[in-house]
Amino acid sequence: MGYLVGVTLLWAFSFSLIGVYLAGQVDAYFAVLTRVALALLVFLPWLLRYPIKASLALQLAALGAVQLGLMYLFYYQSFLLLSVPQVLVFTIFTPVYITLLYDVLAGRFQPRFLLAAAMAVVAAAIMRDGMPAPDYWLGFLVVQGANLCFAAGQVGYKRLMQQGGAPARLQYQQFGWFYVGALLVALPAWFILGTAQYPVNATQWAVLLWLGLVASGGGYYWWNKGASLVSSGTLAVMNNALIPAGLLVNLLIWNRSANLWSLALGSVILLASLWLCRPDRSKPIWHDRSPTYTKGNAK
Repeated sequence: MGYLVGVTLLWAFSFSLIGVYLAGQVDAYFAVLTRVALALLVFLPWLLRYPIKASLALQLAALGAVQLGLMYLFYYQSFLLLSVPQVLVFTIFTPVYITLLYDVLAGRFQPRFLLAAAMAVVAAAIMRDGMPAPDYWLGFLVVQGANLCFAAGQVGYKRLMQQGGAPARLQYQQFGWFYVGALLVALPAWFILGTAQYPVNATQWAVLLWLGLVASGGGYYWWNKGASLVSSGTLAVMNNALIPAGLLVNLLIWNRSANLWSLALGSVILLASLWLCRPDRSKPIWHDRSPTYTKGNAK
């Protein structure tokens, strides 16, 4: 849980940094490529030092291609169509996607987690901001594309760690393959669709470095590691904790308007949905734990 909270605080700044310094000023495909390439550099030493099974590497790369590569392509385009608060609020459906995907793959149905995800959606809807932009509905659909990719990647990574990946303390050894997959999407996308709209000042380069080395390089590793340690319900709800955090940053640093009463009410409902996801100590929680690690997993 601590990993998810920490990354939530870290990513709260990313929305505004992209919206203020990059959107419409730096080519979105170049920005995605730069973030992914820098993130891969962070994990490259471990990727080269600790070989893993080809099948595991391919699965991690596929998850990275979806959760990071495809998601970023949708995500950066959304900032050209919507304001930062609208992008934040349109992520409210991610918890539902996570809960339903996880239950379908697990062959089960847990109404408690779906209720918690629905509460998170209600909480985020309460915190909605602004009037519809001209490209409101197109922007909504683009954000949903990003939400689905992000949800699918999280659920896939969680299940992969349960079924044969490394325990939490050793996941850094193999996570570089996640960024390899993302790069395989970002590189051709930039080559085919990108334009010659590059950063023109030190601030824009600094933002890209921060987003690539810290928000992506560290953030996605810590987030997915945290995802492998909590229940699917808690993971779903924490996805919407980004909304009040991002809105607060946007308000306090960039002086954007926000309804503090709706923000507070939505946050209270989010906390209640997290409480609903607390582990039931009377029942086994096999689906929330990492598997026993053996040498065979590291080959």
